[in-house]
This record gives sequence, C-alpha cells and structure tokens, in this order.
Amino acid sequence: MTVLFVIVAALAVFVIAATVIGREAHRLDALAPRVIYDIDEATTFVADRLPSDSQARLTYAELHKMLAMHMAWLESKGLRPEDVADRRQDITESVIIAEDELTAYLLGNATDSRIEVLDDVDVVHVVRAHLDYFEAIGAVGPSASSTDL
Repeated sequence: MTVLFVIVAALAVFVIAATVIGREAHRLDALAPRVIYDIDEATTFVADRLPSDSQARLTYAELHKMLAMHMAWLESKGLRPEDVADRRQDITESVIIAEDELTAYLLGNATDSRIEVLDDVDVVHVVRAHLDYFEAIGAVGPSASSTDL
C-alpha cells in the first residue's frame, strides 16, 4: 500500500512539473528576447573594431556622441519602441536600415554635435561596427537580400 502511494505521489509530482515547465517554455518562447543596449559597452565594442586610422582620428567622446545620435535616429524611425521587456513578438513587417542613409545622417549632424570628422570613411566604419554590435547582442535580424530591397 505504501509503495502504491509513493508511485501515485511521484506520478502526480511529475505531471505537475511537466505542466508548469511546458507552460513557462511556451510563454517564454512567445516573448521578445531581452536585449539590453549599453552605450558604454557599445562604445568600447565599436572602438575596438575601428581601423587604426579611424581610431587615431576619433576620440571616445566623439564616438560616444555618434552612437547616441545613431540611437536617436533609430528612435525617430520608430525602431526603438518603448516598453519592449516581456512583450510578445508582434513584428509584422520587415524594417530595412540602409547604411548610407544612416551615414549621411551622422555626417550631417556631426558639426551640430561638435564632432570634427576628418575623413568621411571614419563614419562609415563607425556605422558598420555599431551594426555589428547590434548583431552581437541579438538586437537585429538578418541582413536584407537584394530581393528585400
């Protein structure tokens, strides 16, 4: 009788645990992953990946300002929504970011932000390295193919 009770209790515990774990796995699968953008970490990441010529021409402060401008540009395009933690994945359309449009934006606003750009290619390198940072933290999807354009 005791053995039967132990078997029934173990079976009940297993069923409850499997149900709870299955429900939580399903809930977590439907949520957007938590991607945390840290501008200081991004600045270090981008600085480490710039070619030595660009590193010599840009200071950390200027790089930090450029990344902040990039984030402001993303927000102006609606690509930095508020309250995304624990939000269901509800993206219904593809959003394509053109590097040349972003580069032009940064070049156009560099003077206003007191960033002296000595060579335009520096901004191109910053944009590419910053997009690499987004990819490294899982904040972006795959690159668009020519058919998406």
